[in-house]
Amino acid sequence: MPTYEYECDACGHKFDVFQSINEDKLTKCPECGKRKLRRLFGAGAAVVFKGSGFYQTDYRSQSYKSSAEADKKAGSGSGEGGSTAADSSAKPTASETKKADPPKGKSEPKS
Repeated sequence: MPTYEYECDACGHKFDVFQSINEDKLTKCPECGKRKLRRLFGAGAAVVFKGSGFYQTDYRSQSYKSSAEADKKAGSGSGEGGSTAADSSAKPTASETKKADPPKGKSEPKS
């Protein structure tokens, strides 16, 4: 259940109320008794989803975290910048991406 913040326009009294979402807004001030109460827009709190049925990456087990850390350490020792020879060979160079020109001077025979 959320906590709502209220303020009385008559006396300026501010307070918080722990209410259900389905409950009606309060209208009567507990301090002065006038019906000048209004609910304020608050920053609220973050919603935390725990349990099954949510993203599996949200709450990883300790064993997963430790193995991910070990993988990170093992992969970072390949030098400066983190790229390896295998990474650079996978990408074609500018000369490889150009299409080869047909040989000059030779024409195909006409039928």
